[in-house]
Amino acid sequence: MSGLLLLVVDDDPDVRELMSQLLELEGHRAQGAADGREALALLRLGPRPDAILLDLRMPGMNGWEFRAAQLAAPELASIPVYVLTADRTQELENIRSLRATGFFHKPLDVDALLDTLGHLQPAKPAVLISPASRSTA
Repeated sequence: MSGLLLLVVDDDPDVRELMSQLLELEGHRAQGAADGREALALLRLGPRPDAILLDLRMPGMNGWEFRAAQLAAPELASIPVYVLTADRTQELENIRSLRATGFFHKPLDVDALLDTLGHLQPAKPAVLISPASRSTA
């Protein structure tokens, strides 16, 4: 499995740490954010993650609000999001409205998550071309 850069967004520091350690043991790199606001700040600073693992219920900016802000930002909207939620009572249609790439219930089926992530390809770094660097023919 090639190493991905993943953003873990969860208000529980133990969950963030455990997820990060698990992902790193599998050869990935992980960043953590305690809520949606912190996640948006990390996304805007870069580097761009290959995917986001998003908890829905968080104080501050929750997962629903984060996802709306992410989708409204063209430079961030295409980053795949996998929703992680302990709430099994939410209506499927409400969760589908997030337009997430995938959904996982907590407690997490780690093997299913790792299998899903194994199908992602790491993003290639963007190459910036300035007008001065273009050759004229």
